[in-house]
Amino acid sequence: MRIKLLLDQGLPRSASPLLSQAGIDTIHVGEIGYSKAEDQEILFLAKEKKRVVVTLDADFHTLLALSNATSPSVIRIRIERLKAVAMTKLLLSILPECENDLVKGAVVTVDAHRLRLRLLPLL
Repeated sequence: MRIKLLLDQGLPRSASPLLSQAGIDTIHVGEIGYSKAEDQEILFLAKEKKRVVVTLDADFHTLLALSNATSPSVIRIRIERLKAVAMTKLLLSILPECENDLVKGAVVTVDAHRLRLRLLPLL
């Protein structure tokens, strides 16, 4: 898989090694000293390192829309309190479906019943 992930602070840090073991290059913001970083800093880092941000936070989509950005891609999980194994399974199930769009630049919203994808820039 060509996707590289950057897991935001609200997600289980232990999901990072699980995703890496599954073959997805993944780092958690806590592993690289970004656990208290502002959303803009995380977006900048993700764009610079060509990583897809995975978050629980709706602000990332808003920031991308306001700036007319074409990257980085963001996956917003709208399912509360997922443990690392469940988060890993969820991401492994949705990534093949939206990988090509994430490579181009997209925002994905995932809830318990559906996946919504919009290409960047958000107009």
